[in-house]
Amino acid sequence: MSLSTREEAKNILETHVKDEYQRYHALMTGTAMEGYANLYGEDPELWFMTGYLHDIDFEDHPHEHPGESLKWFKEWGYPEELIHAVEAHAYNYNGFTTLPQTKLAAALMSCDELCGIFYAYRKLNPIPYGEMKAKSVRKRFDEPRFAAKIERGTILRGCEILGVDIDTNIANLIKFFSMLK
Repeated sequence: MSLSTREEAKNILETHVKDEYQRYHALMTGTAMEGYANLYGEDPELWFMTGYLHDIDFEDHPHEHPGESLKWFKEWGYPEELIHAVEAHAYNYNGFTTLPQTKLAAALMSCDELCGIFYAYRKLNPIPYGEMKAKSVRKRFDEPRFAAKIERGTILRGCEILGVDIDTNIANLIKFFSMLK
């Protein structure tokens, strides 16, 4: 089983995802996952690709997500660990009931929706990610009306399975995102 190169993954993403926010979300999630891979001594390419491509079917198949992408990943011969992580990140969404069984899957669950909080926070406070304060992002996380569509319970469940608390996860993402524009 093999992964695409980053250039191939970019082409796949651009084929399936037209919305600029969703493309940026893919980059944010891939960056967060790569950061965790480096922190845990895991394969940074596998972790980046998992985060980068996890939502490629969402735009065209929102009511089946991530079902279509799971089929594509199998057809493309992607690693089972990536496939499991993408399936598990959708726990309790569109009928998916697989919980994360790996660090990779737990990291994706803990980071995916949290990227949305960071994006919304930055829209209100246009400062570089590396200059954000963890306690300020946490305060917004705790406000249910802020980025109201973000499923905070999913983030917390992912953190619990990964073995990090939400404050550590937020601080890690600030560090991982410091090179993003």
